[in-house]
This record gives sequence, structure tokens and C-alpha cells, in this order.
Amino acid sequence: MPEPVGAHRRLFVTGAVLGEGPDAAVPVHYGAPLREQRRLLDRRAVVDLGQLELLEVRGTDARTWMTTITSQVLAGTPVGSSASLAVLSPQGRVEHLASSVVLEEEALLLILDAGARAGLRRYLEMMRFAARVELIDRDDLRVLGALAPAAEVLPGLGLPDPVAVWAEPWPQVALGGVAYGPDPEDPVGAVLTVLDAAALGGLPWAGEQLAGMSSWEALRIADHRARAAREIDERTIPHELDLLRTAVHTAKGCYRGQETVAKVLNLGQPPRRLVMLHLDGSQDLPVGVGGEVRLGGADGKAVGTVTSSALHADLGPIALAVVRRAVPLDAPLSVGVAVADSAGEDRVTWVDAAQEPIVVARDHGERPATAKL
Repeated sequence: MPEPVGAHRRLFVTGAVLGEGPDAAVPVHYGAPLREQRRLLDRRAVVDLGQLELLEVRGTDARTWMTTITSQVLAGTPVGSSASLAVLSPQGRVEHLASSVVLEEEALLLILDAGARAGLRRYLEMMRFAARVELIDRDDLRVLGALAPAAEVLPGLGLPDPVAVWAEPWPQVALGGVAYGPDPEDPVGAVLTVLDAAALGGLPWAGEQLAGMSSWEALRIADHRARAAREIDERTIPHELDLLRTAVHTAKGCYRGQETVAKVLNLGQPPRRLVMLHLDGSQDLPVGVGGEVRLGGADGKAVGTVTSSALHADLGPIALAVVRRAVPLDAPLSVGVAVADSAGEDRVTWVDAAQEPIVVARDHGERPATAKL
């Protein structure tokens, strides 16, 4: 296989096994996924997130304009500050999700999932009108993921000065946010360090300094953090994924989709909910993305879909799934896994799963009394 070029060129090749789907450009592991995950947890390794895309929004109106058209307040925040943001449809569905860093008083850097930049850029160009802003694709930059800034994790590697460092105190509720469920147990968070791509490619990387995407995904799932390329579909509203915790400011001025956000927050319940699944590992069957989730065993009712899955070093096999709101929080579930039989044909085997709630029904309190005629 030819070596990738540009921002997707692998930092370290020996033992690298490439991922699939949105992570096809970067290693899923380097031959020892659980050891890599331990090094990541111990803050001794970083993850190559070269598949992520970056977009700079620069200009006199950049921060006020982005505050107007997204779900987050970006005007007036300190230089260097981090935030999560969403762009919603008029019906309140999530169309785009990004991590943002204030580079300068008149510049923001948006960090986006693989393949997401083109769509967001089209929307921003459509909404620019007379705003004094410029949109710049930053393919000269590359993202490293870790549990601390990359220079703190690898102090002896000679990393260049970062262009930006994104970090938010997850699962702490951001200013203007609302939690839609309990905090995860033992959260570890995430830090994204943005650096010059060419400088990173020229460093003397060693295998023990890197962990693969399987490690990063395992920690993300255990942290209950939704990802744009995995958990969001055409029906997603922010409440279903606990995005109001950090990505939606519920007290800001008008923005597209705000009516749905306010109505569900104050009066209703989201139609679906994100849940973490603890999977039965005794059958040693890898649960894949897209696996059907059923209530009541193999012959039960289909109630949702697996969106992410991983093997966690401490928790074992875990997954995120989006299920119907009506599924009881404590009900045991089953997940379908396609397994090839002796004839090479796929059959579905069912794996037991226990729920760890992420999104739960919101208590709106007693409804006000209505006037009687």
C-alpha cells in the first residue's frame, strides 16, 4: 500500500494498522492496543488525529458572526479559550459539530471530524452576507490527541510550539449549558493540540510515544462523549446526545433551531437517548458500528443502533448506542453481531448488554394550573 501524503501521512509506520470509515487515514493501533491505551491513560502517549479537518474563521466580525449563527457564545471570550459548538437546522437537528479555539481577538480555529469541513464551509459561505470574515482551510496543521497538551506528554520529543490547544473540563457543564444525565464514572477528558504538520512529520517518532484510534475511542466512549462522525444522523437533536452540556448555550440570543432546543428543554423530552452499553465479553464477538439493539432478547423489539464500540482496558467491551426514549433505563438489551458460519454466510448472533444511562428524562416539575371556564 503506498504511503499517504500531506496531512494524512502517518507519523510512525512500523506496526501501524489503519482504521476504517472516518478513521481510515490514521492507525487504529500499532500492534498492542491495550498497552497503547495504558500509555495514553498514563499521559505517556499521544494519538495521531490527522484525519481531523481544520477551518480558520478570521476577520473583524468573526467572533460576533459565529456567535449569531451557531449554538455557542464566542464573542468576548478570552484568547486561547476553548468551546464546543453546533450548527442546527431550522427544526433543531444537528447539522454540524465542531471544537473551537480563540486564536486571536479576530480569529477562531474550528476542529472538525473527518469529512465535515466542506459541508460546514458551504453553510458559512452562504450565511456570510456582509460580515467581514474570511474562511481558510488549514491543511498545514495537524491534530494530536492526548489527556494533556502534547508538549507535556512528550517533553523530550522536540515538538514545535502549538498553534492552538483545545480543552474543555468535561463533564463539567459549560456556562449556559444543561446536563441531560449523570456524569460518567472516572472521566478522563480530552485535549487536542494543533501543530504545524510539516514539523511533526520531521520528528523522530517512536512507537511507545503513540496510541491508536482504538485507544482514543475507548476513552471517548467511557467518557460518554458523542462524536459527529459516529453518533449524529439526520434526526439528531442536541438533547439526545447530552450536547447541551457543553455545545449549546441555552441563554444566548436567537440562533437557528433555538425554538426546538427551548421547547424540548422546558416542556418535552427527546425522542431518543444516548446510552453506554457494557457488552458481554464471554463470547469474544466484536460488536460493530450499526449493530441492531433489541429489547427482550434476540426475539425482542428493535429499539436502537450501536454508534461506536471499543475494547476498554478496564471496562472490557463497551459501546455507545442511540435508543428509543421509552426503553427502561435498567432493562437488559441485546446487540446483533454478524458472524460467518462454516459455509461462509453471515448469521446474526446476539450479545447481552447492560445499560449505563447517559441521557435521562428531564424533570420539568409540576405543570402550572390552567384556567377553567
